[in-house]
Amino acid sequence: MSHKYVYGIVEADDDIEFETDAVAGADRVYTVPNGRCAAVVSDIDTTDPERTDEDAQRHDDVLREIMAYDGGRTIVPMQFGMAFKGDPELKNVLRGAQTAFGRAMRDIEGRIELGLKVVREEDADIDRGTITTAVAEELEPIAVQSVPDDLFSDRLVLNRSYLVEEDDQEAFDEAIGSLEEKYGDELMFQYTGPFAPYSFVNVKIGTQG
Repeated sequence: MSHKYVYGIVEADDDIEFETDAVAGADRVYTVPNGRCAAVVSDIDTTDPERTDEDAQRHDDVLREIMAYDGGRTIVPMQFGMAFKGDPELKNVLRGAQTAFGRAMRDIEGRIELGLKVVREEDADIDRGTITTAVAEELEPIAVQSVPDDLFSDRLVLNRSYLVEEDDQEAFDEAIGSLEEKYGDELMFQYTGPFAPYSFVNVKIGTQG
């Protein structure tokens, strides 16, 4: 298993190595440094891993382990499926994207992503604009930034991702609780996270087959 599956990018001096259940049957996660940054990878036997529910969950779980590693690490997360033929191809990409990765790390340092879906109960009669405003008034003052996600159901009133300082997560939790207390008879609040800040990173790199 000589190909490199990439979970994300950290600072070059973040020496990370641990054993875990990783993507595509891998059992070890470690860093491949180049210049000012390093890729956090595991060894796999393909450059085109199949996306299964199990491996997608493992990808997210590994990112959480990295975020918590040895007191905490800032990682620029990659989407599922980023794999390279070997070290030379991977290091070439790291070399070309160092500036972009550095900027992304500064943007998300000490921050996490939290998700909220607000779902209308089947018989509830609510005004979407009123709910959207109420949620914004509670959550936007706490969040650093937020972005909308797809409204893929008629009952989905709001679907949004929030970038939040780690130290503000408790305040964010309490704000969600306040919304649930006020609107819980008519709405379901599906609150998820923390995640690595996928929705707030825009660094595109190409795989090497």
